[in-house]
Amino acid sequence: LLLADVIAEAIGGIRQVTDRGTINCNTNGSLPRRVEQIAKAGLDSIRISLNSALDPTYTAYYLPRSYRWEDVRASIRLAKESGVYTILNYLVFPGVTDREEELDALLALIRKARPDMIQMRNLSIDPELYLAALEYKPRGRKLGLPGLMAALKGEFPKLAFGYFNPPL
Repeated sequence: LLLADVIAEAIGGIRQVTDRGTINCNTNGSLPRRVEQIAKAGLDSIRISLNSALDPTYTAYYLPRSYRWEDVRASIRLAKESGVYTILNYLVFPGVTDREEELDALLALIRKARPDMIQMRNLSIDPELYLAALEYKPRGRKLGLPGLMAALKGEFPKLAFGYFNPPL
């Protein structure tokens, strides 16, 4: 997103030559106005990475310097509002991601932003390091990842789950 001007120009150049193919951007979603800029240039899909829908958990892992969790949420919402196929690259960690508190926050995010897909990926990190970084104190009942997915599918039956970005 720091190179949104270059990306927007490249998208325009590609689309002058062909309307085939899916142009995707993988990002942390830190700059909402830049997301909007490349969306207007013709971006087809975007995958925004997050480890949590809770500000403290997100912030403890990503340690954002020039943005906030609120910017990421805004990027997800703006991408979808701009007509871009919007994917959450949801980095999961059993025992943290699958708690009721996290589910409630994720449901609220999805209700507001309406992403098209969630790609659940294993957060490959040393468990002790991650839990120490979060200063994690388990809150709420543990649902398990199948329980988390069932709750998401129950409220959002059209929400896609996958592991790869689909061609549009």
